[in-house]
Amino acid sequence: MQRAERDTDREIVVSRVIGAPRERVFEAFTAVRHLSRWWGPEGFTTTTRAFEFRVGGAWDFVMHGPDGTDYQEWIAWTEIDPPERIAMLHGESRDDPDAFVTVLTFAPDGAGTRIEMRTVFPTREQRDEAVEKYHAVEAGGQTLDNLAAHVTGTA
Repeated sequence: MQRAERDTDREIVVSRVIGAPRERVFEAFTAVRHLSRWWGPEGFTTTTRAFEFRVGGAWDFVMHGPDGTDYQEWIAWTEIDPPERIAMLHGESRDDPDAFVTVLTFAPDGAGTRIEMRTVFPTREQRDEAVEKYHAVEAGGQTLDNLAAHVTGTA
């Protein structure tokens, strides 16, 4: 596991148990009508420019921060294994040299689902910047909270 050990200083892992079946939690990633309702941390909204959920497809969108700042975002789906796993490349644009990899796993947990969001950045410095400047750990937790509220109908 030498590679995994090297990645730990470049990764952020956020997880949560959601009180909904994993098929429903997974489905919340498959259509823009779902993603637009819950994606992002508290106070953020999303405007989609293009969306195609398939391996090789992309989601081109803008996240609008509560302070009025717009963040150009782009995700390419690199692996889709319903209802267990989604892998994606996430950056500001298709050719973003600072793009990072996120792998989502969906595991049954009693009557609910344990979702894990594992993000690996190109460098430790980029990971540290995401944590310190963009509060990535807290934002990831808030995003999963928003997902939970969406799929359980408590939003």
